[in-house]
Amino acid sequence: MIQSFALLGFLVWQFLATAPVKSLYLAKDATIHFKSDAPLELIEATSTKMKGVLKPDDQTFAFSVPNNTFEGFNSALQREHFNENYMESNKFQNSTFTGKIIEDVPYDTDGTYTVRAKGKLNVHGVEQERIIKATIQIKKGTITITSNFTVPLADHNITIPKIVYQKIAEEISVTVNAVFLPQS
Repeated sequence: MIQSFALLGFLVWQFLATAPVKSLYLAKDATIHFKSDAPLELIEATSTKMKGVLKPDDQTFAFSVPNNTFEGFNSALQREHFNENYMESNKFQNSTFTGKIIEDVPYDTDGTYTVRAKGKLNVHGVEQERIIKATIQIKKGTITITSNFTVPLADHNITIPKIVYQKIAEEISVTVNAVFLPQS
């Protein structure tokens, strides 16, 4: 947990050091959910420990989630396998996505905007350039970002043993929902 806050602190510091900041938003309430829908088993888990930073001035963002904070597995053994065998959470403690929103968003105007976020997705210590579609809803100064995307396990060097290949999907569905509030 301390490392997650340290990473978020570093990301905020990096944002503050790169340009003058007129506005900075921090995720007050952020959830990430994943689903592996394989032929023999459905595995789902959620973390409410995701942190996020959004800087509307230059449309940059950073998200980080501690890998060991996911809950809701079908069993304790499933969670243990997720952390020890697949994510190797002791070695790769956080998954991150940092980058920039491609489309211009009028952050001072209430509305719902469909955007693409271009950045680096780091899962299991493997960084991949990705463009991920998202929806930004702005209402009375609060910014809500939602996104649904997939993560191919092979892209991040996560291997599925042949003995369980029908129990774990090769592509994991991910849903993100984050509510951002302005910081002064």
